Amino acid sequence: MNDKKCGLIAALDVPAPDDARSFLDRLGHATEYIKIGPRLYALGGVPFVRELISRGYKIFLDLKLHDIPNTVASAVEPLSQLGLWALTLHTSGGCEMMARSVAARDRAGSETKLLGITVLTSLGGELWEDVHPGCDMGLALVARAEAAERAGLDGIVCSPLDLDLLKGRARKLMRVVPGIRAKRAGAEDQARVATAKEAALAGATYVVVGRPILEAADPVAAAKDIIASLEEVSR
Repeated sequence: MNDKKCGLIAALDVPAPDDARSFLDRLGHATEYIKIGPRLYALGGVPFVRELISRGYKIFLDLKLHDIPNTVASAVEPLSQLGLWALTLHTSGGCEMMARSVAARDRAGSETKLLGITVLTSLGGELWEDVHPGCDMGLALVARAEAAERAGLDGIVCSPLDLDLLKGRARKLMRVVPGIRAKRAGAEDQARVATAKEAALAGATYVVVGRPILEAADPVAAAKDIIASLEEVSR
């Protein structure tokens, strides 16, 4: 069993800030970690992020920043001053981009964790080959994780099915794992998925869960059930 408890991050994959507010009113603080993606950030911006932080949530802003090193670092500096728990960059931007982002975060005196996206959970098979012809996904994923570690990132974001590939590698990095489902069936737009318990057993530090909580008749009960399954692994 794991000697550290795997945490739950609830993904606010809803259409608008008002939907997010309504959902959080129902969820309460069943988990304190909340993910905001590009849509909600585009609609609510900094004021919305600050509002949720003021409500006591630890915000994981998942923007997957990816550009030349100077451009990404110049964005990381102000974003890291918002009081975020974590912010994502894309590891395919390269080691220099990631290292300069770490330096920008540190200059800001921020404790925001910088997490590197490895390979999107929606990419698999032909979809991967379309944009990475002749490149083995497993080799690319390991190389990106190790580059993130060299650059000084705090963690990586990867599919639950990639955790075995990373055993013994990039050990300093936390593993934040999306693609979590209540069961394997019905993966929809994500090709590489697992249950929360499976991910925790494979070494996840945090699991990111959207639909199984958002679509539940009782989101608090759904969140508590997931947390209970994670606690079983840490015993």
